[in-house]
Amino acid sequence: MEEIEVGLRFARLALENGEAQEARRRYTELLTDTSLTGLAQLRQEAEYGCALATESCGDRAEAIRLLKGLRADTERPMTVEWQVAVAVALCRCYRDEGELGEAVRVGEALLGGNSRPAWTDALIELGSTLLSVYRTRGDLLRARHFASELLSAAELLGTPRAIVAASWNAAFVAQETGRGEEGMSLLERAMAIQSENGGDPRNLARLRVAYATMIVRTRATDVEAGRDLLLRALRELGESSASVLDKARCNIELARAELALGHPREAVQYARIADEALRESGGEHWADANLVQGQALLLLHEDEEAAVALGNASESFDPAPMRRRAQSWMTVAEAYDRLHDHDQSILAAQKALACVGL
Repeated sequence: MEEIEVGLRFARLALENGEAQEARRRYTELLTDTSLTGLAQLRQEAEYGCALATESCGDRAEAIRLLKGLRADTERPMTVEWQVAVAVALCRCYRDEGELGEAVRVGEALLGGNSRPAWTDALIELGSTLLSVYRTRGDLLRARHFASELLSAAELLGTPRAIVAASWNAAFVAQETGRGEEGMSLLERAMAIQSENGGDPRNLARLRVAYATMIVRTRATDVEAGRDLLLRALRELGESSASVLDKARCNIELARAELALGHPREAVQYARIADEALRESGGEHWADANLVQGQALLLLHEDEEAAVALGNASESFDPAPMRRRAQSWMTVAEAYDRLHDHDQSILAAQKALACVGL
């Protein structure tokens, strides 16, 4: 028992310190040890930790398999707390993998029914993750109503963890529905609470990325300050259990900030880091990395490379016409117009129109 608990502790420390590969190796070794047989709680902890380490390594498909296995194991029933923790991770992995329908089903299984349990910190975090899925798939009407419900529940609980979780994604719902300053206020409050109360270093770094992203998007005069916050967050992500995707997102936002500051060369460098990190998995985040890379290369008059990056972005956008992708398609259309590829420009503009129902 002592050896197993020490092994779990070292694996957990490795993950918290950003050594995802080492953590995955340690958790895998523990799971192959027959000593865990019959120790249901410790085995669940090892399987859950292995799933998080696997996600951090960028292998979300395998992380999903591990998390689904945990949920399906009827011989080792989980406590409600464990069920919610696994649901949060599974909902997040499905979202980042682009399987938005599955992500919604996981979140709504615990939160969408008439017999919803009383709100807790953990359920608020699950709700915030589900809110991010609604926003990602462009369901802003539902997202706005659910954001209000989450914020009210968090205020009633009054705990720092609940308020930070609810404010985080509610801020971006506010921004995307034309209430940018309200979104900034929510994130500023979340940042103040999270900084004061400490907590998971990964979440603090990710929240810093969100706050800096909001600054870059809504306050044109403060873009440089947003860029500096992103640089700080990137260092913090590297020292935490942040996933490959967390770091790639930060690099994409850095590229956008540098582009807004008129530094296309630096923007290309950050976008290429994200491009290389996400190339194997592909998906919409890889598309975003290529889109900003293509914009920056155009400004540098490197038209051939810009065309390749824009082609990668266009092929990787979700084929479903979602409202949140309208601006991305318009950016692609304008970029192809500058490259004098008018057929591709018209096609991209038509896709932008389809995203808004026209």
